[in-house]
Amino acid sequence: QVQLVESGGGLVEPGGSLRLSCAASGSIFTIDAVEWYRQTPDKQRELVASITSGGVTNFADSVKGRFSLSRDSAKMTAYLQMNSLQPEDTAVYYCHVEGSTRRTETDRYVYESGDYWGQGTQVTVSS
Repeated sequence: QVQLVESGGGLVEPGGSLRLSCAASGSIFTIDAVEWYRQTPDKQRELVASITSGGVTNFADSVKGRFSLSRDSAKMTAYLQMNSLQPEDTAVYYCHVEGSTRRTETDRYVYESGDYWGQGTQVTVSS
């Protein structure tokens, strides 16, 4: 029903920047809250940033001041802007979206809430 496609990862030198995109498609009707996680082979999946349905953002201490979040409701896309990247930021980054879908049922719309995961995108910070 809903797919999240992530893009924007890649190789960057320390101090560089990347912007990750998380584009929703399918039966998505609204994007409410967005979370970004990252994971390395040697670590548990870590929540690095989130934005609530009201636009309030929160960041892990390790990325405060360097990462920022935004949403484009018209494009159904969420973004994670990453600046001043460091080697410890190297990970696979995943977006997680809480939203809603809309479908028709006979003569009415039916709205359902759900949550969805992106496929992940690799970010590598190295000189």
